Amino acid sequence: MKPMNASRILALIGLSLFAGTASAHVGLDDTLTGFAGGLVHPLLGLDHLFAMIAIGLWAGQQGGRTLWAIPAGFVGAMLAGGMLAWAGWTLPHVETAIALSVLVAGLLIATGRSWAMPVGVPIAAGFALFHGYAHGLEMPQAASPAYYAIGFVLTTACLHGAGIAGARAGRRAVRVAGAAIAATGLALVFVL
Repeated sequence: MKPMNASRILALIGLSLFAGTASAHVGLDDTLTGFAGGLVHPLLGLDHLFAMIAIGLWAGQQGGRTLWAIPAGFVGAMLAGGMLAWAGWTLPHVETAIALSVLVAGLLIATGRSWAMPVGVPIAAGFALFHGYAHGLEMPQAASPAYYAIGFVLTTACLHGAGIAGARAGRRAVRVAGAAIAATGLALVFVL
């Protein structure tokens, strides 16, 4: 039996993620408040999980100063989105924008096109505003916004880091992962 190469392994991992439902935040327990609630929140929905990893993959694919600027822009805008939700502001079509962010991020990775930092960072920040808004809306009532934000920022940064590390798997493997992420985003769009 021949050993599998990295691109096949990543493709199989991507496809295996379709086995579950596309419902976001299944099992989120309101008893997880503050830091713990924020820490686990990005891990409980395919939409957030795939977007966070995708941003890291895309940044890793871009390299240079963009390697850290894209994730930093994402985290900053995500915090701004959370603050908008906590302040009672309303953003339209949040779930649709989040699903589209997964689709578009996957397509950006799959195409492998290089983007200048002044273009890439605003794209990531635009996605992040909606992700942060959703995090803020879904914060349990008893949670401290500051501790909750620290939790979801820490998890987001770790997921970005996982994506950046994954970008070292090779150009072909990363593009296959991008296609799987785009397919997940498309599935999420249709679930809405």
